[in-house]
Order: sequence, then structure tokens, then C-alpha cells
Amino acid sequence: MGYGPAMSVKNTSGPQTTHFGFQNVLDSEKASLVKGVFDRVASNYDVMNDLMSFGVHRLWKNSLIETLRPQPTMSLLDVGGGTGDIAFRFLEKGGRRVTVCDINEEMVNRGRDRAINRGFLKGLNWMAGDAEHLPLADSSVDAFTIAFCIRNVTHIDRALAEARRVLKPGGRFLCLEFSRIALPLLEKPYDTYCFKVLPWLGGKIAQDREAYLYLAESIRQFPDQHRFQQMISDAGLSRATHQNLSGGIAAIHSAWRI
Repeated sequence: MGYGPAMSVKNTSGPQTTHFGFQNVLDSEKASLVKGVFDRVASNYDVMNDLMSFGVHRLWKNSLIETLRPQPTMSLLDVGGGTGDIAFRFLEKGGRRVTVCDINEEMVNRGRDRAINRGFLKGLNWMAGDAEHLPLADSSVDAFTIAFCIRNVTHIDRALAEARRVLKPGGRFLCLEFSRIALPLLEKPYDTYCFKVLPWLGGKIAQDREAYLYLAESIRQFPDQHRFQQMISDAGLSRATHQNLSGGIAAIHSAWRI
């Protein structure tokens, strides 16, 4: 699609760098830059999700939960799920307990408010935490989900290793993330939408064009379906597969802790 994924760059003569959208930044700077983006968009995050995807993100999240198949004995860790969309669906479908962990406290606060408004008062725990350094014990959860978050972390491999660490043997890993278009005819219209329409909507609705330009750029920097599937396997998770959604605009990656 004209934009290749960028990973952390090793530099033996200086500090290590990574990408923030299409910019190169120091590894040590990226988390705070991403946090700044989501601090600014938190109050409009859910409205913008509906506008940007024409509501399709709801169907993608439903597909994630259908793939997970929540059980009354199942505990879930949802990473980067600050506003609660995955957590609420999990509990509605019969899951027992869910912990939402998000590095951005503004998003966590919004999720707590939404939970109270929707009557989710039990079986739900909120915490601020980094996907690369999760504040949970080894082998402590039955399932791990991460939706539209992992492309924003500084070191994807470390986040995947943490997912494996906190999963119990036999536990399920599921990631919902924007991916690569699988239908060539959609490539040009999708690029136009991402780099023209999304920033325009961000400027008009959220008064923050740059934040939504970053979100578009971060999608382009994320590894494609097959490369990310290999990264999941390299992290020690087994039986990694992926399922394209909406022609590859998004994809669900699945794996297991054996």
C-alpha cells in the first residue's frame, strides 16, 4: 500500500529509536507521545469510533467476543480497553471477571464512568498499566484480549511476551487490530479515507486533526497479518492464526498459551 512497517531501530552509536506515526522518535519518548494523543481524544473517543468506522467497529468487537466464547468460569485481562467496549461485551456474554488495564488514566476514568452508567458494578476491575510491564502475576488469567492498542506500544515483542506470561496454560490470546487490505481495489479509496477524511473528521469533531492523522499513520506502520502472526509465534504463543475482517481493514489474531 506504499507504506512499510517500521520497527525499533538499533543504533550502536546512539539511543534506540522507533516510530510515532511516520516520525522517528526516541524509544523513551513514544509512550508519553501516545499517552498525549489519547489524553486529548478520550472525551470524544467513542463518538469518533462510530463516525470513523460507520459503526462497523461494533461488529468487529462482537466478532472478537464470539471467537473468545466467554464462559462463567473465565477470567479476562483486556489490555488497552480503557472505555470498556470489550469488557462489557465479555460480561454480557457470560464471562466471570474482567480486568481492564490501560496506560492512559483518562481512558480508564471514562471507562469507569461508562460502566457505572450501564450498571456494570460487579466482576469488573480497572487499572492503569503498561502493556510491556503488566501489573499482574504470572499465569493469572484465562484469556487475554487487546483491541486497537498493540500498534501503539513501543515494543510489540515485549507486549506479546507479557501476554504469554500472564496467561494460564491453556489460556487464549486474541488481538483485534487494523491490518492490511486484502482486496487491491480497496487500497486507493482506503488510503484516501485514512489520510484525508479521518484527519478532517478529527479536526471537525474532536478539534484535533493531528491526533487522527497519527492514528492513520500508526495503522500503516503496523506489521501485516502474516508478519504479526509470526511475531505472536516468536513470543512463545502456539497455534497462531488470523481472520480478516472487512477485507483486511482489521484482523483478529488468535493463539494459545500451551
